[in-house]
Amino acid sequence: MGIRHFSQIYISIALIALIVCAGIIGFILIEGYGFLDAFYMTVITVATVGFQEVHPLTEAGRLFTAFLIITSFGTFAYAVTSISKYIADGEFNRYFKYYKVSAAIEKLEGHVIICGFGRNGKQAAHVLKKHNTRFVVIEEKKEVIDTITHRYSDLVLHGDGTHDEVLERAGIARASALITTLPIDADNLFIVLSARTLNPKLNIISRASEDNSDKKLKLAGADNVIMPDKIGGAHMASLVMKPDVMEFVDFITGQGGDNIRLEEIKFENLSHEFQNKTIRELEIRNRSGANIIGFKTARGEYIINPSADTKLIPDAKLFVLGTTEQINKLKELFV
Repeated sequence: MGIRHFSQIYISIALIALIVCAGIIGFILIEGYGFLDAFYMTVITVATVGFQEVHPLTEAGRLFTAFLIITSFGTFAYAVTSISKYIADGEFNRYFKYYKVSAAIEKLEGHVIICGFGRNGKQAAHVLKKHNTRFVVIEEKKEVIDTITHRYSDLVLHGDGTHDEVLERAGIARASALITTLPIDADNLFIVLSARTLNPKLNIISRASEDNSDKKLKLAGADNVIMPDKIGGAHMASLVMKPDVMEFVDFITGQGGDNIRLEEIKFENLSHEFQNKTIRELEIRNRSGANIIGFKTARGEYIINPSADTKLIPDAKLFVLGTTEQINKLKELFV
């Protein structure tokens, strides 16, 4: 809305400039005024303030002045009204915020895009914020946007995530991941299809509500599909059977303190000197204090507490648990 209204400001300013230029040229050619005198005469004529002429006008000058008044009065009033209304209605602030957000997003790279800021979207944003991961929120409801107060509230887009232009404005070509949490599975499916087309390397996580939607979303290009209702029920049942274990898992996977980090280290992210080495040769525990608790093979198989002879090869991943200081030290040494 603000962008469309701002085009009226461009038109208003262009009309005023056209009238002023026409008046200056007319007074110069007809009355022989200098530029400053011609500009002064044009302004007092268009504004109808009634000051005295610089020099007595000729008959041709009077006719030109009368014509200038008739043609400019309505245009000048329209322009002033449009500009005043734009500022009074807050459209200028919205226009400024639009470009401020766009400029901030243009500087991002490797960020996460969250489509939808309902319960799941808010929780995703909360965890990302705790891990200092930059993200952009796309939300269609203005009343929801007005409630966002997190530290990245300047990176919130008002728009429909199912539209390609909105995803592109969110920097999807430079993003590392997309989380779509819309309540309607068809909307999530559409976003997944568009996102996978716009960025084939993007890590896409989608919410699903219906039982058969998860397969369709994965076929569309989602890397992971989460069904909150099923996960919530299973989680509650697990808390009954093994409460301490589940609380510990929650603690190390983002629900606990800021000082606990569970990270994955990709083979491609390791420094060249540490690639194709065994876990024993890396000595991660001795060098950083962090612990290797899991390993993902190039074929996608998971190994818990991998052997020290396990070798890091292309497409493999390490899962490391440690404090924030230990993980930061690990990254300084190995990544």
